[in-house]
Amino acid sequence: MVKRIGVLTSGGDASGMNAAVRAVVRAGLARGAEVYAIYEGYQGMVDGGERIRPLAWNDVGGILHRGGTIIGTARCAEFREREGRKRAARNLLLREIDALVVIGGDGSLTGANLLRQEWGDFVRELAQAGEVPQEVADRHPHLAIVGLVGSIDNDMAGTDMTIGADTALHRITEAIDAINSTAASHQRTFVVEVMGRGCGYLALMGGLSGGADWVLIPESPPDVDDWEDKMCEVLKAGRAAGRRDSIVVVAEGARDRHGKPITSQYVQQVLEQKLGVDARVTILGHVQRGGAPSAFDRNLSTLCGVAAVEEVLNAKPDSPAYLIGLRGNRVARTPLMECVERTHAINAAIQANDYDKAMELRGTSFREAFQTLRTLVRALPHMAHPDLRRRRLAVLTAGAPAPGMNTAVRVAVRLGLDKGHTMLAVRHGFQGLIDDDIQECAWMTVSGWATMGGSELGVSREVPSGADLYAIARTIERRQIEGLLVIGGWSGYQAAMVLHRERTNFPAFNIPIVCLPATIDNNLPGSELSVGADTALNNIVEAVDKIKQSAVATRRCFVVEVMGRQCGYLALMSALATGAERAYLAEEGITLADLQADLAMLSEGFRQGKRLGLIIRNEGANPIYTTSFITSLFEEEGGNLFQVRQAILGHLQQGGDPSPFDRILATRLAALAIARLQELVESVDGNGAIAECIGLTGGRIQFTSLEDVPRLMDMERMRPKQQWWMDLRSIARMLAQPGPQVVTKSL
Repeated sequence: MVKRIGVLTSGGDASGMNAAVRAVVRAGLARGAEVYAIYEGYQGMVDGGERIRPLAWNDVGGILHRGGTIIGTARCAEFREREGRKRAARNLLLREIDALVVIGGDGSLTGANLLRQEWGDFVRELAQAGEVPQEVADRHPHLAIVGLVGSIDNDMAGTDMTIGADTALHRITEAIDAINSTAASHQRTFVVEVMGRGCGYLALMGGLSGGADWVLIPESPPDVDDWEDKMCEVLKAGRAAGRRDSIVVVAEGARDRHGKPITSQYVQQVLEQKLGVDARVTILGHVQRGGAPSAFDRNLSTLCGVAAVEEVLNAKPDSPAYLIGLRGNRVARTPLMECVERTHAINAAIQANDYDKAMELRGTSFREAFQTLRTLVRALPHMAHPDLRRRRLAVLTAGAPAPGMNTAVRVAVRLGLDKGHTMLAVRHGFQGLIDDDIQECAWMTVSGWATMGGSELGVSREVPSGADLYAIARTIERRQIEGLLVIGGWSGYQAAMVLHRERTNFPAFNIPIVCLPATIDNNLPGSELSVGADTALNNIVEAVDKIKQSAVATRRCFVVEVMGRQCGYLALMSALATGAERAYLAEEGITLADLQADLAMLSEGFRQGKRLGLIIRNEGANPIYTTSFITSLFEEEGGNLFQVRQAILGHLQQGGDPSPFDRILATRLAALAIARLQELVESVDGNGAIAECIGLTGGRIQFTSLEDVPRLMDMERMRPKQQWWMDLRSIARMLAQPGPQVVTKSL
């Protein structure tokens, strides 16, 4: 008998839910199952009838870019009662659905698990009452449940990110960026209230991304009773130091240490009364929920949706309900109720005013981000301890510009200054070391850099050799540089390796070096993600969304060329996020047979009523089969069936302000990199040197010796030998098919 899966969205809507529904439907159909949409959440399950109906492959086409949920969501009081859940079970049994993928918050997922626990009793009662045929009851004695967390609040344990949280951060960051410009123009103070219920994630990360001057979150209220005076003191000092604006971000669940709510209106009153300023309140409200999902949310939802189908189809009768989430860059499963209990424990700790426990339960990255924020919002650095030896640390940006470089520089400079060190900014990469083009930084030197794209220090792809090495050695000696932070791409790593390798010839190079990955190509060793890649991916997705609107009106196929050189990360991940039929990668190349097969696929699709086609090509996929060649070939062979156009996105992928993800990643890496550099400087103290690169791998930060880089890299093609994202090729291909191709093995 064909397995039947039900999918529903419940609770508050979140951008990315449609991508999850699409993935569940297509992955289920590809595995030979039938997939039923349950419209309006649990209300539809209780009502039955036309609110539970099957979805075909093409029913979920064209929804990746849409916010909200096409199958609707609603609160359902009836489902909270046993009789309502029994009616829901009856409606599922009449359609022989005994597997559910539930996309919602902790309340929705808890309700699903309760239905699973009561299922056996409901089956017996319904069969005995004659409401369900006995043979149907016998075929479906168990209900399998898998949950995906759809919530902008990012308040659920068991996953690093919930569906919709990244998109909400985009809305918040865009709003704060816009408010910053008008606030600076009038030297005003703004209070920005963001959502999150009892979770301060959006406020914390939004404040960190937007360069806010003060942030109030539920998990860590101000640690003094007269916090109002402290806040005003910091804001006043910031103005005295040269800031033209002040931004205070308030989580909707913010409170003081005694549990009293802190509202945005109260903060406004405090600012006006104590500072005598004109303070304005902006409550972002439901704008945070809406709009097209970010690239991250599309891919998160897609990968989790496919994994949910795999899990629910392989569920055993005694299997618990599982939650599918993200750990690092990998999809992971955790027992659902374990996640719910941990989530409730955080809320209970906040309600009990046990804020240390709440912060501990939120996790290491949350705590580290909060501690970093507390330093960054200072008007001036702490006074250095008189016994502290001030170190002279230099920072530079190298390679091609990447969004987030300025964010990383700002964090490194301010955290270094706060530790009492002298921070030196090198202009134009390693060329600046050659030319001795170096500036000593003050706290306000990097003011406003958190939100800026490009590189204010300037970059170059200079890899020093010959006489350049002598010039750099002289500069290091003259400036008494004791440690170097390199923020950049492959040429920056190469230059750092040259200095480390030449330290026997040039004693001045005997200093610690730390490299921080910043390149849109995402082609660096020791890190699964580079600063700038997420912004580039969002730039591509936004452009392709517009291209698809153009194509669908005129029966066109577009061949879109994206950057990446010999690394296909941007091509594959943008194809996954846009629903492209094909992604041509440098790792796989392009053959004539590929082009013939893809042309046949496109032709058959357009004959059957298809209105648009989309091919993503990595710029280094093949030197002969270029974007222009493929466009001309498809145009010629498409005849009157469809038109073909090319779109080479070029440097728009490198431009723009960094995405929230890149700002947060840059902040986290820079904070740990500058701490590591300080540790290395103090440990070697001029008697040796260590050169490392920092990176995010498996959700954890690690340091890799630059001496290991040649072993990890394909030096000829300038990409890592192991690329985690290549495992996603089969998923991208399966979801982008014109129709289901049934598979019998694990996806």
